[in-house]
Amino acid sequence: MRDALAPLAEALSRQAGLDARAIITGAEEETAELVAAARQEARTVLADARADGAAQAEADAVTERIHAERRARRMELAARREALDELRTRSAAAVRALRDDPCYPRLLDRLSLLARAAGGEDLVVKEQPDGGVLAEGRGRRVDCTLSALAVRAVDALGADVERLWAP
Repeated sequence: MRDALAPLAEALSRQAGLDARAIITGAEEETAELVAAARQEARTVLADARADGAAQAEADAVTERIHAERRARRMELAARREALDELRTRSAAAVRALRDDPCYPRLLDRLSLLARAAGGEDLVVKEQPDGGVLAEGRGRRVDCTLSALAVRAVDALGADVERLWAP
């Protein structure tokens, strides 16, 4: 009986081998397709990540540039404010030095006339220790002190004062 079944066993064995090879070949092909698809997906994910990273870097660079420009503008404005304050301080000191000038009494007379002209003849005009005069009356006050006049002179320059520090 064994001999009678030998051709059948051999045929079944051959068929099993062919089926196994077909299954293995199919599995290898499917594996190759899965690996190719996974590699393609990895390339796509990597490309997307690079694009997202580049876009984020660009956005971060723009944000940082804006912050840097704002810091620079604040520094520039602070420097201008400091220069203007220094100009006011030096101007006031220079004008107060007029007290030592021999013509100072005539300047006081002129400032007194200007104060009365601005506020009225009934104002009481008093010389101030820092120089100049202060005229006061009913609800009126005219400040012609040397420091106040120096500040007004600098303020009167307006935007032209920036020419002092512009390149």
